[in-house]
Amino acid sequence: MVTEKLKSIFCQFQHGSEFHSYKELASGHINDTYLILTKNRPYFVLQRINHGVFKDVPGLINNKVAISRHVQNKLSHLPKEELERQVLRFAPTKDNNAFYQDETGNYWNLMYFIDDSLTFETVKDVEVAYEGGKIFGEFLNLTSDFDVSKLTEIIPKFHDMSFRYSQFNSALQSASKERLFKGTTAIDYVVELKEEMHILQNLKESGDIKLRVTHNDTKISNALFSKDNKGLCVIDTDTVMPGIVHYDFGDAIRTICNTAAEDETNLDLVSFNTHYYNAYTKGFLEKVKDSLSPMEIEYLPLGAKTMIFIMGLRFLTDFLNNDVYYKTKYPEHNFDRAKNQFKLLQSLTEKYKEIQ
Repeated sequence: MVTEKLKSIFCQFQHGSEFHSYKELASGHINDTYLILTKNRPYFVLQRINHGVFKDVPGLINNKVAISRHVQNKLSHLPKEELERQVLRFAPTKDNNAFYQDETGNYWNLMYFIDDSLTFETVKDVEVAYEGGKIFGEFLNLTSDFDVSKLTEIIPKFHDMSFRYSQFNSALQSASKERLFKGTTAIDYVVELKEEMHILQNLKESGDIKLRVTHNDTKISNALFSKDNKGLCVIDTDTVMPGIVHYDFGDAIRTICNTAAEDETNLDLVSFNTHYYNAYTKGFLEKVKDSLSPMEIEYLPLGAKTMIFIMGLRFLTDFLNNDVYYKTKYPEHNFDRAKNQFKLLQSLTEKYKEIQ
């Protein structure tokens, strides 16, 4: 049943290939993603975008395709084989649309699969951190001249600090006495950092830091590597939208430089890895520094602090709201995640002069 359904959808696109079989790719948490194996190469990645989570799926897919075409044009000097390994490419439908909508209202898009490539769930050495920095830096560099007014804002106020504090304050009003008492230290920490955590948003709103194309999900698993661990390209561009460079830099640092898992409860194991920070930053700036202003570069370390903080704030807010947003495995899971992020932030703060 699934095979016939996927085969039928695959046939709605222009690709000149014959469906053979499929494998489900289970790395994502939101969309359904399948590797389509054909009689002959190339293979394809067929994806159903979750329209329950993303309210404007046509806008999302059009964002992805527009950015892909822009990057392809910027890299058009490369040999065809090299170009096809360094850019996500999308196949149009037979009606020349970027997506196909099936009879049940689901949206699908089709990408070319990049052979002989791999991803990392975590960073295990400085070489991967350095290459990751180069990949995400190159993505920002290649899209720095893209007109962001042409992008749809897929998740409004995603990294808006005032919005996140507003959600936090609402949660304080409705939280149980038990959860308020348990979260006292973390709540005080959030209140204490309010002014510093608004600096980047204020600079963005004043226009001192410009809006640009940002990826908005720069964990290392969204970078594609060759078999010899060299960076190839950025993947999973569902959340591409207007933002500031500090969002992408900071979120990558948040996920790469934690010495423990995001929900590790033994906080003695949680610290900020400056070796990975230095390696990532070196690769990142090698690729993007010419398209950044001096002010953007100056505030990169604050981007790391801000993105760690905003994640801790969101976990804490969800804990106070009785865990309505993030999936949890036990009653205090979100609270443990929040404490983990705040411990990571404290570790970074202790080393802040060094990384600046």
